[in-house]
Amino acid sequence: MDEVAYDKLRLGQWQAGRAHGFSRRDLLKLTAAAGVAGALVEASPAAAAEGPIVKPLPPELFKPLGTNAETRWSALAAVGYHVPIDRFFVRNHTSTPIIDSATWRLEVSGAGLRGGPVSFSLRDLHRLPSVARSVTLECAGNGRSYFTSQQGQTVSGTAWGLGAVGVARWRGVRLSTVLRKAGLSSRAVDVQASGLDPNYVTGGVDLGPVRRPLPVRKALDDVILAYEMNGSPLPADHGAPVRLVVPSWIGSASIKWVGRIEVSDVPLFSPWNTQFYRFFGPDFPADGRPFDRQSIKSAFELDPGAAFTAGKRVRLTGRSWSAAGRIKHVEVSTDGGVRWRRARPVGPSIDNAWQRWELDWKPSVGAHSLQARAYDVRGNSQPEVATFNTLGYLFDAVVKVPVTAA
Repeated sequence: MDEVAYDKLRLGQWQAGRAHGFSRRDLLKLTAAAGVAGALVEASPAAAAEGPIVKPLPPELFKPLGTNAETRWSALAAVGYHVPIDRFFVRNHTSTPIIDSATWRLEVSGAGLRGGPVSFSLRDLHRLPSVARSVTLECAGNGRSYFTSQQGQTVSGTAWGLGAVGVARWRGVRLSTVLRKAGLSSRAVDVQASGLDPNYVTGGVDLGPVRRPLPVRKALDDVILAYEMNGSPLPADHGAPVRLVVPSWIGSASIKWVGRIEVSDVPLFSPWNTQFYRFFGPDFPADGRPFDRQSIKSAFELDPGAAFTAGKRVRLTGRSWSAAGRIKHVEVSTDGGVRWRRARPVGPSIDNAWQRWELDWKPSVGAHSLQARAYDVRGNSQPEVATFNTLGYLFDAVVKVPVTAA
């Protein structure tokens, strides 16, 4: 179930002609059009009749970024553990489709089943045993803009701050339950969900629907076919009527608007697991290096440039999270990293999704640099400098947040 080992294995199998799902001809066209690294981010998203995102994006809650919308951290102050739907970030490859839940069907097929294709309605899924879990979803490019603004490095892709992350309470049916009901066979190797959003086109190549395979072992472990978010039916922008939620793996694995699941008895290849979402750059192989799981990060619940009253005590709040496990403790500096104090944890860490924290501070007159760094139970901590890669993935360094007091 180790994501980096799985991606590395599948790329090697595809290069040897033993994995299926994406032709060499399309890869050559993609590479010729823009070069490997450039082709991964220069896209022509399908046009939406009323814009790529359905829900309102008020400026006090979101920073719009084309087909995406980043949550403002100031909008998360005092809202509780789970991010409300109205301010949960949106990551779209193309545009949000509107799908009729009454006619929606999930088609499960492939040589990894004992019989033929099996179809499920939303009502069918509701009749199966349900599970609910708090899970962090985070775009692999979260924090990308800090490679440039903080480390002076040029990267490609959507210029996210730290707001491409959110924790929600997802309810649905275990993917393992659906697969076994569909007739999963002992021959099954990979499980690949495909979205019902418009096809993704880049470098003049139509790559088809967004899709990303999982090894059958991961699919049978903790993956959820979710139909509720924070106690409400799943909203359109977040995958209605049904989406995958894949704990600890990068956000692109949690396919939205799932309409089809292929269960294969041979290794599967997708641009979204062996060409997209890889490290490129001077310190990596020419064909890139697969990701490990998401990294460790911290964020203050305020916007950069926030102003405080000098001499008046203020309570700084924030959240830290790690894909490797529970946050052990968080340290905060209010003087640019000269001195560090341990923050107080706020509330429990539900399902280890993230940890809220707080620290009291009495600012003096002038400019200040706030920093927070987290440590998890596996011994991981945030570095001073993130590992450079040309597509700006997995920024995990301590972020410097400028504020003023007068």
